[in-house]
Amino acid sequence: MESTAKKTAVFPLAVKMVMIDLDGTLIDTVPDLAAAANRMLSDLGRPAWDEVYYRRWIGNGVPRFVKRALTGEMQAEPEAALNEQALELFRRHYGAAVSGLSRPYPGVVEGLEHFQAQGFSLACITNKAEAFTLPLLRDLDLYKYFHLILSGDSLPKQKPDPLPLRHACGHFGIESAHGVLIGDSSNDVQAARAAGMPVICVTYGYNHGHDIRHSLPDAVVDSLTDVPRYLRLQA
Repeated sequence: MESTAKKTAVFPLAVKMVMIDLDGTLIDTVPDLAAAANRMLSDLGRPAWDEVYYRRWIGNGVPRFVKRALTGEMQAEPEAALNEQALELFRRHYGAAVSGLSRPYPGVVEGLEHFQAQGFSLACITNKAEAFTLPLLRDLDLYKYFHLILSGDSLPKQKPDPLPLRHACGHFGIESAHGVLIGDSSNDVQAARAAGMPVICVTYGYNHGHDIRHSLPDAVVDSLTDVPRYLRLQA
């Protein structure tokens, strides 16, 4: 497909580090998330939701995801005691089966292999808690590609705050303009813009049901295998 590029972006982008989001970009995690959430709801005597709802609700970390499963709304707040109980149940169910149904999207392994071969520093930047992030990446044999993994609870703030992106730049000793974020949602675009770095988004994934083009990333691609044409390794 054709890319949707901002006029200020000059391709190929000269970067040293490629940061990649996890849920909805690297891996389709909804099947396991939905299964765990429905087990949680069953424990609470509540009806299950169809997977299509969970695909809209993912993207702002586990606590908000659980609240959406409880209320059926994006920003509603359930009763505090119920929410605490539900969160504990969800974490137990999801931790027990974090990778049973989840799979990398087509082109992900090939894309990671290319980035690695070209000499880019690779980082995974996700809002998923570390207790779920690391087992998931290990189980699906993706952990080995990353020089840095920042989860949703690794730092005081998570995307769309730019802190994780800036932290990654500091870790690798580069300026923000020499990193690029690959993601699937408006959270990723907001974080990259706030950090002063380019962002490329995939057409698939989770963006609360909205077309990612409306968030105006620097480019839009169908697969990680399409990304290399937009990048070159900064000397």
